[in-house]
Order: sequence, then structure tokens, then C-alpha cells
Amino acid sequence: MPTRYRGNASSPARRSTARARLTRALATLTEPAPTPSRMTVAELCRLASVSRNSLYRYHTPILTALRRHRSAKPARTRTQRSAERHRRENTLLRDRVTRLAALVEHYFAVYRETAALLNRRDRELAELRNRLNSQPAVLPLGSRGTCA
Repeated sequence: MPTRYRGNASSPARRSTARARLTRALATLTEPAPTPSRMTVAELCRLASVSRNSLYRYHTPILTALRRHRSAKPARTRTQRSAERHRRENTLLRDRVTRLAALVEHYFAVYRETAALLNRRDRELAELRNRLNSQPAVLPLGSRGTCA
């Protein structure tokens, strides 16, 4: 029985079909909501029906893309960034409110002390006026009977 010539296993035509299968498998692995533990070289090769040696030797761009997808952090959405910004701003504002409350408390205590001091001084002045008005002023007389 004559054997059919299959060509070199690493021929460009065979590599291009393997590349297409690997590309489809990579797209499958990197679909939304993939689990990073599932994105492995072994899984990629299993899905594409390609040996790991072939992947490492002939398809390094696909291997690089897989590694990039595995190491990439999930992109934050606009809403998540906005929420994080608002949380930071709220924390700052809470801190400022606490400081302002402490200042208001301090100034209110100073106001009460000043008001108490003013009331005490007003009472002292009133007492002094009453003493001056109720008692005649006595002036000392000099030796000749004149005021000195």
C-alpha cells in the first residue's frame, strides 16, 4: 500500500492552521469573566490541539499574548473609578468636619470664658460706682485747713 506524502510537520501551511487554532483558543480563554487559573499554556494547547513544544517553538507571539492576559489586572470601569474617588473625597471631608467641630467647640469655650469675664468686670464696675455714689468723698485737710 503506497504511503501518502504528508509533508514536513513544521511546514508553513501546517503552522498557519495551528496558529489559527491557537488564536481561536486564546480568544476563548480570554473571553469576559475568565478565571486566571484556567488561562494556562496546557489549557491553550489542549483547546487548540497543538503540542506545547510547538507553541513554545513556533508561536511565541501567542504565548506572549497569553502571559500578558494572565498578568493584566482587570480594567476598572468608569463607575468604579468614580466610586473610589468619591470614597476618598468623603474620607477627607469627614476629617475636615471633625477638625471644624473641634474648632467650633474651642471657640465656644473661649466665648463663654470671655462672657463670664465681662460679666464679672461689669459687676465690679457697678460695685465701684455704687460705693462712689453712696459715700461722700473725704478730702484730707492740710495743716492750715486747706485741702492739700
